[in-house]
Amino acid sequence: MLRKAKFALAWMMVCSLAMPLSACAQHDSLLIGPGDLVQVDVMDTPEMEQQVRVTDDGTVPLAYIGIVKVAGDTPSEAAAVIQALLIKKGIMVRPQVTVRVQEYATQDVSILGQVRNPGTYPITTPQSILKVLSLAGGLTGVADRHITIRRSDGGDEISYYVANDPKEAMSDIAMVHPGDTVMVPRAPMIYIMGDVSRPGGYAIATNDSHISVLQAIAMAGSANKTSVLSHVRLIRSTPDGPVELRVHLNEIQKGKQPDITLQANDILYVPFSWTKNFVMSSSSIAASTAGAAVYVIH
Repeated sequence: MLRKAKFALAWMMVCSLAMPLSACAQHDSLLIGPGDLVQVDVMDTPEMEQQVRVTDDGTVPLAYIGIVKVAGDTPSEAAAVIQALLIKKGIMVRPQVTVRVQEYATQDVSILGQVRNPGTYPITTPQSILKVLSLAGGLTGVADRHITIRRSDGGDEISYYVANDPKEAMSDIAMVHPGDTVMVPRAPMIYIMGDVSRPGGYAIATNDSHISVLQAIAMAGSANKTSVLSHVRLIRSTPDGPVELRVHLNEIQKGKQPDITLQANDILYVPFSWTKNFVMSSSSIAASTAGAAVYVIH
């Protein structure tokens, strides 16, 4: 502990000699807003320590200085403004000012889309995206893991991938600020219909967002013994309309033909045995997916 304390003291001394303290202390880009509680400190001048709340018009009343506009600035930018005013008013010659946001005004973060409890949730400080998603009950089984964070100030949209692997998900965490909106879209779907154990729609929620024919058939509980594996049909949507491809599932299972990667909205139809078989057109198969049960691919 003593060694750590000495290191911290040395670092503070380096900062104070090399640059203004405000530059050492402030690194974030979160802007100060109305209602925030800010702490203003001047190095070696404890009598100038002040804790004030930002008014609705974005200003703070500071002793010795007066009214100062800080809303829309980062803490380091606000510190530079206060520092300049102290010099301009002849109060101090070389002040070193720090500004810290002690408490952000409570604002709602909106969490929309494929979460268990979509809605608005109050937060007062920036929170990790994983914590914010937990406020809404987490992702649903059909959620796309590529989510978007839209900043409240109309700035950039931030994309974040919620990986299945916890280490990967925690390695580059995104922060959600008060007032932001989190959008969680629906994952792409594929459909496995016909003579399989669990025909229906499957959300592709794997880490790489890919799934092959063999993986899809396995997720559907495998093809039934009465199915015709040599006449499996793959119906795929294209800009020019649906196209139908013949899939020799029996040959793929034997390794004689390469596995096929499925695309979003693909329909894999496994026909019934010749004795039970009845002719279905591509349009009929596609229409049958509307009422299909939906499962999740983990």
